[in-house]
Amino acid sequence: MYKDVLLHVGGKWRAATGGRTIDVVNPATEEVIGKLAHASREDLDEALDHAAKGFAVWRKMPAYERSKLLRKAAEMLRARAEDIARLLTMEQGKPLAESRAEIAGSADVIEWFAEEGRRAYGRVIPARSPGVYQLSLREPVGVVAGFTPWNFPMSQAVRKISAALAAGCSFILKGPEETPAACAELVRAYVDAGIPAGVVQLVFGVPAEISEYLIPHPVVRKISFTGSTAVGKHLAALAGLHMKRVTMELGGHAPALVFNDADLDVAVNVLAANKFRNAGQVCIAPTRLLVQDGVYEPFVRKFVAKAEALKLGDGQADGTTMGPLANGRRVAAMESFVADAVGKGAKLRTGGQRAGNNGYFFQPTVLTDIPANARVLHEEPFGPLALILPFSTFDEAVAEANRLEYGLAAYAFTSSNTTATAVGAAIEAGMVGINHHGLALTETPFGGLKDSGYGSEGGAEGLEPYLVTKFVSQASL
Repeated sequence: MYKDVLLHVGGKWRAATGGRTIDVVNPATEEVIGKLAHASREDLDEALDHAAKGFAVWRKMPAYERSKLLRKAAEMLRARAEDIARLLTMEQGKPLAESRAEIAGSADVIEWFAEEGRRAYGRVIPARSPGVYQLSLREPVGVVAGFTPWNFPMSQAVRKISAALAAGCSFILKGPEETPAACAELVRAYVDAGIPAGVVQLVFGVPAEISEYLIPHPVVRKISFTGSTAVGKHLAALAGLHMKRVTMELGGHAPALVFNDADLDVAVNVLAANKFRNAGQVCIAPTRLLVQDGVYEPFVRKFVAKAEALKLGDGQADGTTMGPLANGRRVAAMESFVADAVGKGAKLRTGGQRAGNNGYFFQPTVLTDIPANARVLHEEPFGPLALILPFSTFDEAVAEANRLEYGLAAYAFTSSNTTATAVGAAIEAGMVGINHHGLALTETPFGGLKDSGYGSEGGAEGLEPYLVTKFVSQASL
C-alpha cells in the first residue's frame, strides 16, 4: 500500500523535473518500500513563484473563510487516519498506536489554529489629539519556508503549516526524506479541503541544498525549523544574514528530578513511557533521570523492570510497544554512546545492544554509575538510553539539571507543593512537567531556551511568529 511520494507544487502532485528519486526504507525490515521525488533547482523556483502568488490570494481571504477550510482539512485527516497510520509506521517504525495518536493530535492542531486565526486581533490605541485614530494591525508575515524532521513527520509539520495558514501566510514545506508519505498525506488533506493552489507546497531533496537556496531567497520572509542544535545554529545564522524571522525548535537532553517524597510508581510509569516512546527519538524525552538518594535503588529496580517488559518489534505487529530506530545511523550512535560510557566505568543495568540482524532495532537501555566524562551526559542521545544518576540535595539536582546548554523540557516528581513550585522557578527550560508529562498539548506553547532554540509553537503563542505588527496613525481632515 506504500506508493511513491511526489512533490506538490502549484496545486499539482508531480515527479521532480529531471526524474531524480530517493529510496524510502522500512526501518523494521531494511527493505526499500518506495521512491521519493527529489526536487531540482527548477522545482524550487517554481514552488517559490507559486507560493508568492498563493500568498497574494490567501492573505486577502477573510480569516473566517480560511478557518472553514482548515477545519475541513482536520476532518479529512481524521477520516483517513487508519490508512495514514500504516504508512507512517512503515516508513518511521513507531508502533501503530503511536502513529494513530500522532495523526489524531495533528487533526486537533489544525482545528485549534483554525479557531486561533479567527481571533488574531489588532487594537485601537487612545490618541493624544481629537480626530486621530491609532491602529495596531496584525498582518501575515508572508511566504514561510519550513523544515521538519523524521521522528514525528506529521505532528512537527502540522504545527508550522496550520499556524502559518491560519495567519494568512503561504508555506513551502521541505519534508523529511526518510519519512515522506505521512507529511505528504498531511499536505493532501489541506489541498483536498480546498485551500487554493500555491498556498501549500511540498518539496524533498538534499536538506542542505534546499535550505541554503530557500532561506536567502527574497520571496521567503520567515523560517521555521525543527531539528538538531548544530543544524539549527547554521540555519539561524544564514537567516540572520538576510534578516529573516526565525523559529527554532532544537535538541534537548531533558532532566527528570525524582525526590524522596515522590510517588515512585507514578514517576516510573510516566518516565519510562516517555523515555521509550518512539524508541527514544523524541526531543522532549526524559534522559537524565536524577533520583534522590532515599529512593534511588528502588527507582532503578522498578525502571529496569519497565524497560525489560517492553516488546521490541515491527510497529505493524500486534503487541509491539517499541519499534526500531529510524535508520542505521541511530543504531551506530547508540552503540557508540554505550561503549564509551561502559568503557569509562558506567554500569549497564539492561539492554545496550542491537537486537537481531534485520531492521534497526536497539534494546531499551538503562545505565547507572555514569562518570562525568561520558559523552552521553553531554550529547543528546536521541534514542532508547536512560541515564539514572543519584543526588542528595535540591541545589545539587538543580545544578545538574541546568548544567547543559540544552533547555527544552524538564520534569520533576514530588508530593511537596513547596518543592514543586521551587523546581518550576529554578529549572532553565522552556517546558516543565511536574508529577505528569503534560507537554506538547495542542493548546499549550512548545519551545525551548538556550541551545534548544527560541520561539513557541502550539497554543495561542504559536500564531505570533507568523504575524507582523503594523501601526497606522490616521488624522481626520
